[in-house]
Amino acid sequence: MRSLRVAAWQYPIERVGSIAAWQDKLAAGVAHAAAAGAQLAIVPEYASMELTALLSPQAQGDLAAQLAELQPLVPTYVATYAALAREHRIAIVAGSIPERVGDEFRNRARVHGPGGEIVVVEKLQMTRFERERWGVAGGAGQTVIALGDTTIGVAICYDAEFPLIARRLAAAGAEVIAVPSCTDALAGYHRVRVACQARALENQCYVVQAPTVGVAPWSIAVDENVGAAGVYAPPDRGFPADGVVAMGALNEAAWVIAELDLDRVAQVRADGQVLGHRDWDAAGHLMGAVSTARV
Repeated sequence: MRSLRVAAWQYPIERVGSIAAWQDKLAAGVAHAAAAGAQLAIVPEYASMELTALLSPQAQGDLAAQLAELQPLVPTYVATYAALAREHRIAIVAGSIPERVGDEFRNRARVHGPGGEIVVVEKLQMTRFERERWGVAGGAGQTVIALGDTTIGVAICYDAEFPLIARRLAAAGAEVIAVPSCTDALAGYHRVRVACQARALENQCYVVQAPTVGVAPWSIAVDENVGAAGVYAPPDRGFPADGVVAMGALNEAAWVIAELDLDRVAQVRADGQVLGHRDWDAAGHLMGAVSTARV
């Protein structure tokens, strides 16, 4: 049986006192996931933003200043995740961080392989807050990543709400799509959760959501964090009837761990009660012009 054990972190945003304290927190978390047998650990979008507690008082109250002052921390941030992936022989979807690319900032995550490989993944579709208030721009291009004997993709938070973003990953071979998320209200969490379940249904694959949790009144970027980690599958043969493989408790710091049976993905794509993965292309003839009528 082909399988992948995944761990999704309901990551608590906290006021860290130093880079060393943050590294200790991350090390303890990854060690916990590895001890549970996880082969892939997913850390949420903008988990990095708790590092703004280490910035100057001026930057802590200014979104633009935060982006600038975070940049010197990026090399240490990346190196810390890379070292933990190598130490524990585990793949990690690292928490995303706003990073300067040319003359703009992008929301970037990295997938760290157990052998030191690093793949950069960028958020494509920006929320209003990111675009209008924070000045973070959308990325370009998508990548699927070979992990053992499966292929994974990453859709960062709002990206999961756009079917074609996930569809391109599934069409390129992804059997598992990681969705690191950061939402500041219950409605926002449910938008991403419903999107994750819809993407699992449409593409007949696993979708794994990992959110930030907790309250950080000192932060203007991640002051409120609402969510629960979830592992979703198509509600079809061999999967739970509601498509929910595993679910965390809302707003609690925790890991949600699940064993993914990858052979079931292949089976349901070949002989499910419906054939959504295949019928995406078959439905192409339906995408013509829409006529208008009056009654």
